[in-house]
Amino acid sequence: MASDSPNVPRWTLTDTLYMLFLRMMAIICLWFALQYWAMLTGFSLEGRGRFDLLPPAWKAASTALAVMFPVAAVGLWLLAPWGAVIWVLAAATEIAMHEFYPSIFGIKPLLVIAHLAVAAVYVLFQLALFLQRRKQARQVRTDLP
Repeated sequence: MASDSPNVPRWTLTDTLYMLFLRMMAIICLWFALQYWAMLTGFSLEGRGRFDLLPPAWKAASTALAVMFPVAAVGLWLLAPWGAVIWVLAAATEIAMHEFYPSIFGIKPLLVIAHLAVAAVYVLFQLALFLQRRKQARQVRTDLP
């Protein structure tokens, strides 16, 4: 009976750490989303960041980010590939806001560095997973001499 059961691959340490990393990113994205929604609805910044009081550039950027971050959070939590894509779009938007338009959005070097550091960790995880899967694929092959 045991030989009839499907052979399900076990999660490696890299897979587990990657899953935890994505879930942590999801929580952080949800936090960013809540911050943008609190600003837009007037719950933070003493009401000065309400949507109707913002300049047009801030209206466009903050509403886009208020939508992108919760969508990215759901995708990252579900471990779906599109979650990382939406996160990259949101992070790139924030980086562009604060690096290329500092006169409009202000300078936030810590936020930019944090986004770049998380992106670097994500790329390292992808590389580690690629190498791990390539090694596993070589071990499974039976046609090697």
